[in-house]
Amino acid sequence: MTDHAFKYFRIQTDQGVTTVTFDRPPVNAVSFDVYPEIRDLSSAIQSRDESRVVVLTAPADARAWCGGADVNDFLPLDYDARMERYELINRCLPKFFELDRPVIAAINSHSVGVGLVLASFCDIRVTSDEAFFACPEVDRGVLAGGGTFLTRVGIPQGKMREMIYTGRRFMAEELRETGFFNYIVPRAEVMSKSMEIAEVIARKSLPALKENKICSNAAETMPWTESYKMTQERSARLTVTHDAKEGIRAFLEHREPNYQDT
Repeated sequence: MTDHAFKYFRIQTDQGVTTVTFDRPPVNAVSFDVYPEIRDLSSAIQSRDESRVVVLTAPADARAWCGGADVNDFLPLDYDARMERYELINRCLPKFFELDRPVIAAINSHSVGVGLVLASFCDIRVTSDEAFFACPEVDRGVLAGGGTFLTRVGIPQGKMREMIYTGRRFMAEELRETGFFNYIVPRAEVMSKSMEIAEVIARKSLPALKENKICSNAAETMPWTESYKMTQERSARLTVTHDAKEGIRAFLEHREPNYQDT
């Protein structure tokens, strides 16, 4: 099933797996008009119960999974215009982070700047062993705001600051020990590995997936006692659902569950 039409994103849903392909040649740079599309595609996916899991990728022959911000947008900016742009970004980008479905980043090529932010907003990351990753903002005379998000997902302080201060490219293998990637595989296997994981997730109960995503995000942004109590309350809500009872019965009866998303 093909969903809403966008200029820079292709969205297709099949058996619960929604594949989002970012396609803005030549390097998938994020121009200012990409941000509203990120907001709108997040809303479109969230409004459709057909989507259980999202795979974010780029065309197989793309020069980059995401080449960072489009620097052509920046030369005309003064302080006020830049702050206005930040307000736009702040209205749009968090919608992707808040999407209540698991998101897999199928990183089949390089990722730079805001591309690392988008990758950090995903729940699971599968990358090509040929891909490099960089925060080159220091070489443009500006600040690498993405460092905040990368630290959030556990990249050690020393490694993160080396990326920010040097601006150099790091191959995926150099970042293996940070735990940022779930899998580093040959480029030709990025999508197949991502889809393998997505197909497992797509067999789960949609209400349970939504609540687990919401609570996982909350655990990163709230004091642990508050997020724990939030998780308990939401778990209690799920306890009375058909799918929760069905999951228990299926386990006890040694069979696959038949979820109804209720």
